Amino acid sequence: MKNIIQFVLVIIIAGGAGFGLQRYLQQDDRSLAPIIPKAVNNKVIGKHRPDFQLTDTENAQRSINEWDGKVLLVNFWATWCPPCKKEMPAFIELQEQYETQGFQVIGVALDDMDSVTDFGDTLGVNYPLLIAEYAGIDLARQYGNNIGALPFSAFVGRDGKIMLTKTGELSKKQVEDIIKPML
Repeated sequence: MKNIIQFVLVIIIAGGAGFGLQRYLQQDDRSLAPIIPKAVNNKVIGKHRPDFQLTDTENAQRSINEWDGKVLLVNFWATWCPPCKKEMPAFIELQEQYETQGFQVIGVALDDMDSVTDFGDTLGVNYPLLIAEYAGIDLARQYGNNIGALPFSAFVGRDGKIMLTKTGELSKKQVEDIIKPML
């Protein structure tokens, strides 16, 4: 009987901890609108974005400097990451909707060329997909991803400074709430 009571107590405590963690994580998502929220890594906020050059799906070398003066969403992702794939249709819509206002999505794939090219063509991605493979882990860290999670996004202002970083899937509304004041 004593073992059953202990077991039930452990279940109750674990359930409470799980509920508390869920509430905490949901609270973070609510903080995204409409004011720019606190960042995952405050050390990179306000600093100039790291420079990099990577190959795109057309096998051309691309530099982050090509998009100087634009509001950037630098999204680190992989084809094997379900939340990464889930947020991409919203990024396609946002790229189309806000491109003329100076907004640019850049997908940095921690994946190989063939997988990224096939996926991008199938989905109809209308923004640059850059191939970083394993080097993308270090690059994402330079942009503030201290925990190595995907997807990871960094929002960069027109002045080239990192304004916000976010780990996890983003919705179209969350991105709009972040970029509209920056456009």
